[in-house]
Amino acid sequence: MRTTMLIAAAALILAVPAQAKMPWVKKSQELGFADVKDCKACHVGMAKKGGELSERGKFLEDMKGKKKAAEVDLAWLKEYKGK
Repeated sequence: MRTTMLIAAAALILAVPAQAKMPWVKKSQELGFADVKDCKACHVGMAKKGGELSERGKFLEDMKGKKKAAEVDLAWLKEYKGK
């Protein structure tokens, strides 16, 4: 019983990071970026903190730095000229 609970808790903990930014996909689509279908729109491979970013992801991170913002604003994608 205890082992089953530990396995279930571990599965939940590991699943949360994978879903943490899914609202970003939805928000991107609401803003008119239909080509954003999953995390791979901005990440290379598995999306994880410190993971490799695609050209679009690097653009958003650069904008975050230029604007000295605490969070990425997906509306900045309107200024993105890449693919």
